[in-house]
Amino acid sequence: MEPKKSKYDTNPLDPDFVKNADGGRDNSGPETQEVKGATREIGSSANENARRNIYSEAPTRRYDTVSPDAPYPSVFVPPTHSQPAPYQPPAAPYRPVEQRPTHRTVAGISVPEKWAMALAYAPYLGIVVSLLELFLVPRKEPRVRFHAAQGLALHLVILVVQTLLGVISTITDNPFGKTLFGAAATVFLIVSMVRVLKGKPHHIAPLADATQWFNGHINPKNKS
Repeated sequence: MEPKKSKYDTNPLDPDFVKNADGGRDNSGPETQEVKGATREIGSSANENARRNIYSEAPTRRYDTVSPDAPYPSVFVPPTHSQPAPYQPPAAPYRPVEQRPTHRTVAGISVPEKWAMALAYAPYLGIVVSLLELFLVPRKEPRVRFHAAQGLALHLVILVVQTLLGVISTITDNPFGKTLFGAAATVFLIVSMVRVLKGKPHHIAPLADATQWFNGHINPKNKS
């Protein structure tokens, strides 16, 4: 007689499942053999070789003896930057000041300083004097070289303007403009000579760039 199942019996398996399973098992196969002998060693990998090397990993650091006040070593190391070099302003070009030229002999040309500075503005002769002074006077004579460079720039500007006015006067058959400019240029050159002889500062602002260029690019023969 089949046992009566109650409503609380939730076992989904058949009660005879275990008995039927044992009865249907086929035990005719070979029995499992016991493995004897040492287990074959498997080759080690690259990672295992690295673990055997005592230098492959950093040693463990002990913190039981570290002072509580000792700073903890941070992984982040701030970059070190060298201090920038202090700003050095460029050397200022020579600016003439009111100083009467002396009678001392200028190195390189053996001419008194007052005449070496003034002759650079001599009308129409100053262009030759200026070139000679720039090629012969060393750079340790900044006053003479400044006036030589400024006199050369001034004479070149006068020469260019006179040439243009000469072409215009030829076309118009009227030399008045050329004659007037020539007279004004001569007066300006004479005034420049007088100012330099008296030691007054004589700096022609429109010619500053040309003066600095001539003084910097024309190297003296005597550099000492």
